[in-house]
Amino acid sequence: MKNTPIAFIGGGNMARALIGGLLQAGHPAESITVADPGDKARQGAAADFGVRVTDSNVAAVEAAPVVVLAVKPQIMAGVLTELAPILASDTLLISVAAGVTLGRLEQDLGADQSLVRAMPNTPALYGAGMTGLVANAAVDRTGRSLAGEILATAGQIVWLDDESLMDVVTAVSGSGPAYFFALAEQLALAGERAGLAPTVAAQLARQTAFGAGLMLVESGLPAGELRMRVTSPGGTTQAALESLGKDGFERMVESAVEAAVRRGRELGES
Repeated sequence: MKNTPIAFIGGGNMARALIGGLLQAGHPAESITVADPGDKARQGAAADFGVRVTDSNVAAVEAAPVVVLAVKPQIMAGVLTELAPILASDTLLISVAAGVTLGRLEQDLGADQSLVRAMPNTPALYGAGMTGLVANAAVDRTGRSLAGEILATAGQIVWLDDESLMDVVTAVSGSGPAYFFALAEQLALAGERAGLAPTVAAQLARQTAFGAGLMLVESGLPAGELRMRVTSPGGTTQAALESLGKDGFERMVESAVEAAVRRGRELGES
């Protein structure tokens, strides 16, 4: 995989996250091409990563055995129409577009095209990503291994057998970082309202989020177990958690995930 040419169609945040992971893993920048119609996106990719850039999707994929489709779901159809006539049958396509199913990709590219649907998240830029993957029947063991290696450079991966669960992966880990950012944001604001200086409140919230995440990963313990371990009976943490419970915290999180799953399926049907 180390020297395999890889073409990225789209140079947005997700492409940048994956490119960053690949480079950190030692993949040569000259083996990566980014195609994007926007001057800013191309210039940014070239300046930040040293990769090849072009405004032509066709030029990007012509010599690439692996193509990562990192475009918005709404414009996927046009990209597939453009690429279908020139793709080699053994080209491995990895789509990171939320809600775009393997069936939809096969409609334009054919069921014999090797297709992997992946849902990484933006912490991949720091090597801390989480990606769910599912492949169609045309992907052989070598293709699965290659796709897994590429995505694993950006963090952890999990393969699914049931594609219908990909919308849940999107809702939990794909969109999940934003939920934690929102919590950290509100925690800092609450600290400000309680009298802390904004910079102090932000630092407390930021480092607490980092430390809690690190404990969760490194300890290997369930989140519920860790929650109980830091909650002293009758203490401040218990009082805060009881308040969250009364305000419907559990249902709010469940509703948020349900909304994200719903939207992912809507995007897949559009």
